[in-house]
Amino acid sequence: MIKKDSAASPLGEIQLLTIVNASGASVVLTNVGAGIVAVNVPDRNGNLDDVALGYADPVDYIGDGPCAGKIPGRYANRIAGGVFHINGLEYHLPINNGPNSLHGGPDGFNNRLWTVVSAEGCKVVFEYVAADGEAGYPGELTARAEYEWTDENELKLTLGATTTAKTVVNLTNHAYWNLAGHDSGNVLGATMRLNASNYLPTDEVQIPTGALEPVAGTPMDFTAAKEIGKDIEADFTALKIGKGYDHCWVVDNWKPGHVQPVAWLADEKSGRVLEVSTDQPGIQVYTGNWLAGCPANKAGRSYNDYDGVAIECQDFPDAPNKPAFPSTLLEPGQKYERHINFKFTTKI
Repeated sequence: MIKKDSAASPLGEIQLLTIVNASGASVVLTNVGAGIVAVNVPDRNGNLDDVALGYADPVDYIGDGPCAGKIPGRYANRIAGGVFHINGLEYHLPINNGPNSLHGGPDGFNNRLWTVVSAEGCKVVFEYVAADGEAGYPGELTARAEYEWTDENELKLTLGATTTAKTVVNLTNHAYWNLAGHDSGNVLGATMRLNASNYLPTDEVQIPTGALEPVAGTPMDFTAAKEIGKDIEADFTALKIGKGYDHCWVVDNWKPGHVQPVAWLADEKSGRVLEVSTDQPGIQVYTGNWLAGCPANKAGRSYNDYDGVAIECQDFPDAPNKPAFPSTLLEPGQKYERHINFKFTTKI
């Protein structure tokens, strides 16, 4: 069952689509950035709560700093200096993150109204067509985001794209999670585990150096479950650069097209557990280090820093400038397809 609502905005009609499954758990989606507005799932006692950070006013999803719940693009994460090359041609992107281009620039896919192609049963399909040259990227790119909400409380996201010219593409979802409830305070006491033995170290403006470094013996090690806040204030360069976790981890045993569990988040008090599966090679974990000052949330207040954690499955940052990284090049006639699944369960 899908319930539809709408609101006016300077960009046009904002649509809100609520999918309710057989148990009464629900997901709310929006055409602003093809985003996730709310996810209401039960705790160990069957009590529903919203575990996705979001805003009271749907208009606030347009141009928000945190990119809450949305799909950034055409290239999620950072591209160094906003410059890359294809076949010897140089392309320049908007600069909106220090000296770099982040999430496709200030007018990226996350700040566009996507078209609702279909909304039936338990599925919603969004589409956005980016013009050739939009934000400096070559080729007209048609992007699609299909969400499916199952009776097992799993939100399945399939991302797709085609292009009319050689281009680069990197799509993800930027939802922030707090399994104790979106308005419950910081997530530093939640436990997290990552299927990642290496991460991508960066320079001082958070561009990967190109190296893969082992997490063993560092605060970046989540190969065994530990509290997010356990080492977040450690004297470690990566954590000082980002004021917390804001790096890309390298998925172990990654194979193109192979979906596997890569991240687990758990809240002991509520018993809620989130398992994230993907066929993407990287996991950008961002602990909401700059959430303070964001628009009023669904409870009427602005979130504070560290009130949610984003687990963004994606290709590697700055891959267009790093030949050793998995390629993000998309050519005419090819189909880009990636999968990210969020499965919510409880433990006793």
